[in-house]
Amino acid sequence: MPESTMNRVTTSHDDPLCDPLRYHGDRAADGAVLDFAVNVQADAPPDWLREVVRSGVDTLGSYPGHELYRDATAAVAAHHGVTPEQVLLLNGAAEGFSLLARLRPAWPVIIHPGFTEPEACLVDAGIDVDRVVLRAPFDLDRAIDALGFGEVHEEADLVVIGNPTNPTGRLYGVDELSRLAEPWRYLVIDEAFLDVADHTHATSMISRIGQIPGLIVLRSLTKTWSLAGLRCGYLISDAETVTRLSRGRAHWPLGTLQLRAIQAVMEQGTPHLPTITADIARNRESMVTALETAGFTVHPSAAPYLLVQPPGGADRAERTRRALADRGIAVRRCDTFPGLDSGFWRLAVREPAQVAALLQAIADIGA
Repeated sequence: MPESTMNRVTTSHDDPLCDPLRYHGDRAADGAVLDFAVNVQADAPPDWLREVVRSGVDTLGSYPGHELYRDATAAVAAHHGVTPEQVLLLNGAAEGFSLLARLRPAWPVIIHPGFTEPEACLVDAGIDVDRVVLRAPFDLDRAIDALGFGEVHEEADLVVIGNPTNPTGRLYGVDELSRLAEPWRYLVIDEAFLDVADHTHATSMISRIGQIPGLIVLRSLTKTWSLAGLRCGYLISDAETVTRLSRGRAHWPLGTLQLRAIQAVMEQGTPHLPTITADIARNRESMVTALETAGFTVHPSAAPYLLVQPPGGADRAERTRRALADRGIAVRRCDTFPGLDSGFWRLAVREPAQVAALLQAIADIGA
């Protein structure tokens, strides 16, 4: 199989429920008793963060004032060593992808397999999209070649890639990613899972803000801090790009509880990250061993999820996935990711007892 393929996408489905680009793990997890489909770390935020959110409830009679935006923005800037003018708070990191159309790219490129929301947002805005689809082991050299030698439009003016990528878990270095940059190009890096990935500080492209023109880095608080229902995220770029992306947004784009949560995570969350990251790494290592023993192909991952291929091929994997769903066990199908098919699943990293329950259910099904 070739290492990558290229194709251009010009239309999206009218019904988002039928559009594979709009399919996300929460669809599979709805009503599940054992959830491997959603990559959120816990059912609720940690106690200290819950208290911050709870304390804001008494102020909900007032609009979120300038001070809240200022303080939350300043907290993000201080955490990452940038200026407040380089920060844009988001109603979830996914909002950042919906803002990309404001840059009016003529030749955007999405590197897949990856989070599908950026492509869906651009296509819905009437913008044609080129794809570069990587094959295992998902090396970036092929994408760099495609951009450099005209296999996609030679003047590609916006490139989007995840780091680590979702669903592959592949983590790229800043020097690798920097090779995707050009003076005329916006380079968008989705770092939604980077805060708990291996080698975090050495890998964040935020360190290149100000050095690479048009660099945009998106971050999410959803996964690590269990805030999926509150929608908290931000992006970091140069001040001019931040202004361009923010122009025309609705007034009060974030609410009081979101702003309080963002500020609290920036100011209080860092000491907790080593423990969270170590727990994920330990569970991931144990999970890889258990899955491989059961005959799964497990692709290397630095993320809190694994891209796997169950034994027996695509048809058997799909039958098993459906049978698991009937038992209340959710795994993330991967045929909605460009470049993958129903022979792949994405599994959130879970504790050994949950992994054992999954494997026992698969054995009982015996598809």
